[in-house]
Amino acid sequence: MTGSGWLARRLVGAVVVWVLISFLSFSLGSLAPGDPAYMILLRRTGDPPAESEVQQLRRELLLDRPFMLRYGHWVSAAVRGDFANSYRTGQPVFRELRARFPATLVLAVTALLMGLIIAIPLAVSAAAARDTPYDHGARLLAIAGVSVPGYLIGYLLILLFAVTFRVVPTSGADGWRHLILPAITLGLGGAASVTRVLRANLLDEMGAGYVRSGRAKGLSKLAVITRHALRNALNPLVTLSAMRFGRLLGETVIVETVFGWPGVGQWMVLSIYDRDYPAIQGFVLYIATVFVIISLAVDLSYPLLDPRVRPGAPMAST
Repeated sequence: MTGSGWLARRLVGAVVVWVLISFLSFSLGSLAPGDPAYMILLRRTGDPPAESEVQQLRRELLLDRPFMLRYGHWVSAAVRGDFANSYRTGQPVFRELRARFPATLVLAVTALLMGLIIAIPLAVSAAAARDTPYDHGARLLAIAGVSVPGYLIGYLLILLFAVTFRVVPTSGADGWRHLILPAITLGLGGAASVTRVLRANLLDEMGAGYVRSGRAKGLSKLAVITRHALRNALNPLVTLSAMRFGRLLGETVIVETVFGWPGVGQWMVLSIYDRDYPAIQGFVLYIATVFVIISLAVDLSYPLLDPRVRPGAPMAST
């Protein structure tokens, strides 16, 4: 396959995924119980609205139209950045997302960096001490980090560092100290995944000829890993980190609520409580769009990160 054909397949695949996600998002909102027009009027006045008022608002919101027509109208507007207005606040959903996304972005990037700072030394030392108690302990911690829910880790960190020792605040976003606990909570799950993958990659590299040559020259196992094997083992880490970053944007929903962080996650939880369907649909599509863009960027970056991965290059015979 030529380079242009490979690129076209990636672009078409990204568009198809985006369309499917948008359809599912809109479908879930449409299948949810309750009449949105009735709930909007009830929230505005506090009293049950008249049937004539409900029908008039249904016509204004196009709720009386067939499903596919409403989906086509919604997705065409979404492409232009119009996710309709929030039932809860009356403000454009896209404006609400754009105002809160920077806080979520800061949290996700900090959590990703914290995860890498924890995972890389842990994986390197575990690979150097393979099959020792330290290696088994590191693997056990990695499994625990993947298995324990994020909200439970968050509450434990609050209890330990905010309530018992009182070294960091429990909630808010007034400074960098408020970022520590939510970033660690999100970062620990990513650190566990990266540790497991990077350790396995390093052990694979340990069987390569250049590693044996380094050991024959008298270099310690740890020195060979850090100077040579780590560089080759980091390539798959780019994909894992990018995919992890996309997941972090979604995982902030619970963590932002636990720590009172004013991002799109906390706003999303409030929207769910109020059955704010345009906000829910807009959030899902917004995060999905970011995730699709990240996935596409990772695919396109492979030839730059590793010259051996070339679009259309023939597979080596075995």
